[in-house]
Amino acid sequence: MSKSDIQIAREAKMKPIQEILDGVGVPDKAEAYSPISRYIAKIKLEYLEKFKEKKDGKLILVTAITPTPAGEGKTTTSVGLSDGLNKIGKKSIVCLREPSLGPSFGMKGGAAGGGYAQVVPMEQINLHFTGDFHAITSAHNLLSALIDNHIYWGNKLNIDVRRIVWKRVLDMNDRALRSININLGGVANGFPREDGFDITVASEIMAIFCLSNDLHDLENRIGNITVAYTRDKKPIYAKDLNAHGPMTVLLKDAIRPNVTQTLENNPAIIHGGPFANIAHGCNSVLATKTALKLSDYVVTEAGFGADLGAEKFLDIKCRKSDLKPSCVVIVATIRALKMHGGVAKDDLKNENVEALKKGLVNLERHVENVKKFGLPVAIAVNHFIKDTDDEVKALVDFCNKLGIKASLCTHWANGGEGTKELASHVADLCEKNEDKFKFLYESKMTLFKKIETIAKEIYRADEVIADTKIRDQLKSFEEAGYGELPICVAKTQYSFSTDPNLKGAPTGHSLPIREIRLSSGAEFIVVVCGAIMTMPGLPRVPAADSIKLNKKGEIEGLF
Repeated sequence: MSKSDIQIAREAKMKPIQEILDGVGVPDKAEAYSPISRYIAKIKLEYLEKFKEKKDGKLILVTAITPTPAGEGKTTTSVGLSDGLNKIGKKSIVCLREPSLGPSFGMKGGAAGGGYAQVVPMEQINLHFTGDFHAITSAHNLLSALIDNHIYWGNKLNIDVRRIVWKRVLDMNDRALRSININLGGVANGFPREDGFDITVASEIMAIFCLSNDLHDLENRIGNITVAYTRDKKPIYAKDLNAHGPMTVLLKDAIRPNVTQTLENNPAIIHGGPFANIAHGCNSVLATKTALKLSDYVVTEAGFGADLGAEKFLDIKCRKSDLKPSCVVIVATIRALKMHGGVAKDDLKNENVEALKKGLVNLERHVENVKKFGLPVAIAVNHFIKDTDDEVKALVDFCNKLGIKASLCTHWANGGEGTKELASHVADLCEKNEDKFKFLYESKMTLFKKIETIAKEIYRADEVIADTKIRDQLKSFEEAGYGELPICVAKTQYSFSTDPNLKGAPTGHSLPIREIRLSSGAEFIVVVCGAIMTMPGLPRVPAADSIKLNKKGEIEGLF
């Protein structure tokens, strides 16, 4: 019987964090970093200033096909690829997002990789870690408290309680909090109004946290958050409430990148964690830029499929930070492709080349989409033991016809040794990259045209459905000076469409816009489509059901 992820993680021979940092040239000095524990440290922003003039390494973006219950293994592959690069003599760091407690106790589970391609200490990473998410939650809710407090003490800014657009947040899936009434119970408790909660990873503070270049940038962006409007629709900003100062104070330590290690004792920077289905899905700019100064190759991931995470990484994160990937790796599994070809989850263990061939249209669509950004593509085939030789051959042959190399990867079982072929190919692509990177749309396009471009070019929708209210909102954002902001689409991750049941590569569908939100601090427009929720609920049988402490005081059930 194979060992569980948590068993493998517990058996890891971790090195003290100072050894890991010493390996990438960070000295064991108080001005360089602060140890959080024996195996975790936070790099100080002051120390990062020393690297401003140093040449950046190569940036590798790992994304995936459209996710299925069969699993794709994007984080596992990111870790395995970074280990593989180090195996072949390259100096590599993996940059990942921090896991949210919502999925850890919900449906998706932890996010520290798996098998012999993990980041450790796995339990701490999946549970609280360095407290960054708690700091983000507290900063966000401080702003909520200041809004209601301002109204209670006379409402000098004339905030219209019907037009407060700033919800509260919690880092847990809790559908009961999506829509609530607050300030009930009499005069002493304030003015009753409707409110609600989003999950912390959907917070604009999380987005700002991940897109800021330094503390000064962070404070400015927080100050520019639109929190409400007056009766005559004049915007009220966080800085009008003097909220940006204390909120930045709450985030001053969280904003420092976290350093841990892989099972093979290679450095890993894990920092920030917005979801890609409801936010922009990338780790922090600070983490990525730090890694680029400390290594020759940086492997980073973008959440869910390339239609969401990769598009947002390229059109939002890269646009705001001047980052340019040298290549993109698309992760696929034969199991998931068979599901896209119509096979039920319970039947995936059986060979089915025909279903695989049908499902390959999903991979092809993602390859086509990534190429629109002018970037070279590699395919990482995350190997499962039940994959047959004929299935692997069909996938490799298909990729060859596309002019793309597919590398069979066994990192789950073999760690970095199992990704050496992929690592060598990716390194070659990086060195040959002709810097043809381009955005999908220009900043000067109208907001609606940007939405249409994403819908038609990436999702292959025939049309965008938006009522007059939505279109008028977009026009008002443009008139207010936000017309050049990029678009952040919130939609289901399970399909190119807004229908999670439409697998493969659907066409002929529509993109219905339910709601739009201005993120004036993060500097993008959130477009909420279909039935997607910014506060998810727990599944019928949540992961929490099997998480407990055993008699030894060890955690069980965390995967």
